[in-house]
Amino acid sequence: MAVKLHRCSNVWVKIKAHPCWKVQKALDDAGIEYDLVKHPNFRGKRTDYIELTGQKVLPAIELEDGTVIREESNDLVKRIEAGDLAT
Repeated sequence: MAVKLHRCSNVWVKIKAHPCWKVQKALDDAGIEYDLVKHPNFRGKRTDYIELTGQKVLPAIELEDGTVIREESNDLVKRIEAGDLAT
């Protein structure tokens, strides 16, 4: 089973400033396999995501053991680039 990337449903937005895309690109660049879990654009409709993370803000990474890492996208990118997803 791969990790899961929880992101917005705007998968077509591929600009450096987009938080979800930054994290997705970092996973791609690192060669990390992941399943994409798309959530609604409207924060109030992210009920499953809120239940999982306790937050409305995307993105987040769910590890194979069920651990969820929710940080600012720049911090997630740094963690991915450092090879430090497990902690």
